[in-house]
Amino acid sequence: MKLAYLLLMCVVYVLILAITPRPASAQQDYPTKPIRIIVGVAPGGATDILARVVGTKLGESFRQQVIVDNRPGANHIIGGQLTAKAPPDGYTMQVIPEGFVINASMYAKLPFDPLRDFSAIAILALVPNVLVVHPSIPARSVKDFIALARARPGQMNYGTSSVGSPSHMSAELLKVLARIDYTHVPYKGQSLVMTDLVGGQLHFAFPSIPASVAFIRSGRVRALGVTTAQRASALPDVPTIQEGGVPGYEVSGWYGVIGPAGMPQALVARINREINAILKVPEMHEQLSMQGADPRTLTAEQFGATMTSDLKKWAKVVAAAGIKPQ
Repeated sequence: MKLAYLLLMCVVYVLILAITPRPASAQQDYPTKPIRIIVGVAPGGATDILARVVGTKLGESFRQQVIVDNRPGANHIIGGQLTAKAPPDGYTMQVIPEGFVINASMYAKLPFDPLRDFSAIAILALVPNVLVVHPSIPARSVKDFIALARARPGQMNYGTSSVGSPSHMSAELLKVLARIDYTHVPYKGQSLVMTDLVGGQLHFAFPSIPASVAFIRSGRVRALGVTTAQRASALPDVPTIQEGGVPGYEVSGWYGVIGPAGMPQALVARINREINAILKVPEMHEQLSMQGADPRTLTAEQFGATMTSDLKKWAKVVAAAGIKPQ
């Protein structure tokens, strides 16, 4: 009787172990299957470039396949919906630009909250945008460009990766500060903008440096000014727009990694450490810097605070520019 009782207790104990959640062990084993990184734009832009470069190294670090899944459209909203609905297990993440939080001011109704419905994981880099024009445009400086825009109010058109993107905000801020006007043409990715700009369908654009540096160096477009307060290491001979005669002008967009809301803090911290370690490797730092991306490392909590503060900052810019939410 005693033996039967002991056997019953052993069975009960084994069953309890089997059904009791073991998050620590699961996180230690992570990852056991491929990781998906969603990119909300077409291949070729800064978001896509960063996702592929960092994703490749993350796959090597985790010894697991990392798949970049491009889901272009609606300024990263389509990708954001997929990320928000994914299980919070670390197998679905998304690389986003600063424009992801700007969406809160650009759209009257979003299918998710850019802060509440996601887990901030890691910042990747600060990426300046750059004012570039088609070679047929006679402007050779920011001052020339402003004078030309004033002479042709509303006639020049420019492309952006999407409504509310850093490239869009860069153009709108210049419009406000320089008191000029031109026409916005939104696309589904910076690579598509560059194709039409090089082809002469657009007069100018404000792409990120990673998406445009090859076109600038080859002479297919002309760079007039970078959007940051300091010159970019990838384009040291290109002045800032402030230097070009627009005091107070500054746009320096960040790119980062998010996941679904509810990810365990220990898992977020582990992925954050891996990404930060990758960004600190000298070869990686140099590779990104040469493409115009300035690598940054923050804790997940610090990145979350950055997302929150920038959502509020850009809400003020959108209001000042008179942009009506869609």
